[in-house]
Amino acid sequence: MSSLEEDVKRLQALIDDSNNIVFFGGAGVSTESGIPDFRSVDGLYHQKYDYPPEQIISHSFFYYNCKEFYRFYKDKMLALDAKPNAAHLYLAQLEKSGKLKAVITQNIDGLHQLAGSKKVIELHGSVHRNYCMDCHEEYSAQYVKESDGIPRCTLCNGVIKPDVVLYEEGLNEYDIQHALTLIQNADLLIVAGTSLVVYPAAGFIDYFRGRNMVLINKDPSSADSRANVVIHQKVGELFSRLHV
Repeated sequence: MSSLEEDVKRLQALIDDSNNIVFFGGAGVSTESGIPDFRSVDGLYHQKYDYPPEQIISHSFFYYNCKEFYRFYKDKMLALDAKPNAAHLYLAQLEKSGKLKAVITQNIDGLHQLAGSKKVIELHGSVHRNYCMDCHEEYSAQYVKESDGIPRCTLCNGVIKPDVVLYEEGLNEYDIQHALTLIQNADLLIVAGTSLVVYPAAGFIDYFRGRNMVLINKDPSSADSRANVVIHQKVGELFSRLHV
């Protein structure tokens, strides 16, 4: 197993040699900011609720048991005090340098934008956008978090729904096409903090045609064989040692 110093040198060399970088990230990018992922040993799937988390955050559950949905959602998915970690901050700097063309994220926490990234494709939406299902008035995540029970519109009393992609819902078609185009045109694709098991997002790396694909994840994954550089480190710890 390579050391952290060796992994830093390998990744730094690839970044220095690339001018069209795309970053594709998952839950592991935000765990160092204190946001739990879904599939790690201490992730949301291993905590006990009246229903499995994947059932609670589904389209049908939202409609038929909205109160229980929001009890879980506010408690476990609205980490509004979380701050960007070294990975988010480095990517924002890399974008400013002109090398990084976009961040494609499966996360809904908004930490990339909070760190300063401008070109972010949020495949699964964002907790920071919430709309009344009747009149479409927009509400903040803070309003949802502080609401009593099911958050309702102050204008029409309609139910407010977060702009996040729930299970049983499809991804935004424009976001998919935009992400695939960016990946196809990249000379370096950095895939980090994702187990690459959730489709269709997991299939996006199939469209990469560039020189180098780097896969960074704390634990080995079934996709390791598809990258020519594999690094088993924490994303933030690794990126904190990189320079632009």
